[in-house]
Amino acid sequence: MKYKRVLLKLSGEALMGNQQYGIDPQRLDDYAEEIANAVREGAQIAIVIGGGNIFRGLQGASKGIDRVQGDSMGMLATVINSIAIQSTLQAKGIKTVLLSGLYIDKIAETMSGPKAIEYLENGYVVVIGGGTGNPYFTTDTGSALRAIEIKADIILKGTRVDGIYTADPEKDPSATKYESITYDEAYNKNLKVMDLTAFTMCKENNMPMLVFDMNTKGNLTKVLSGENIGTLVTK
Repeated sequence: MKYKRVLLKLSGEALMGNQQYGIDPQRLDDYAEEIANAVREGAQIAIVIGGGNIFRGLQGASKGIDRVQGDSMGMLATVINSIAIQSTLQAKGIKTVLLSGLYIDKIAETMSGPKAIEYLENGYVVVIGGGTGNPYFTTDTGSALRAIEIKADIILKGTRVDGIYTADPEKDPSATKYESITYDEAYNKNLKVMDLTAFTMCKENNMPMLVFDMNTKGNLTKVLSGENIGTLVTK
């Protein structure tokens, strides 16, 4: 296995499946099965899920909701998604713990790097909800922070496309895929992979990221084993 300990970043929108809102039970189960199979192969996996299928702070702010309060709503949305993936993994017999950047003691333990590492080393999938616990930070930045805290080998960003392209491949059929790219190149070319804060954290801490298609069955295990899938982003 090429990557032993990883931070898997999933978007909230990915959980919608073909729905317009919320969580598609089939998509949720498909993702949980992929993760469960990887864990059975010996991978240590921490997960950060966005909340865009339920609420986005920035969109709320554009409609009159206070930005800080909107971001709090977005962080709570990530907790809902995190509980969903935790429950589904547990139903498959996978030991799973929920940690949170927000203090929600009846639902999740408070996130800390050493605690997360201890759980990972004891065979748990660690789901980390609540973003960074602070407004004005995206779940991209949250995933970069958590990857660094748990000393992950890499961030795996699971999307619905098979890597990073010169343009949106769903809109531009002439778009070509990058096999690898640096954080500086991705930023300078304005490729919408992660926000600048997340890019900066990854670059300064030498944290690589691989963008791949999470919706193709078996891809997560293939990525962990080192198969040439997706686009690798490095310093």
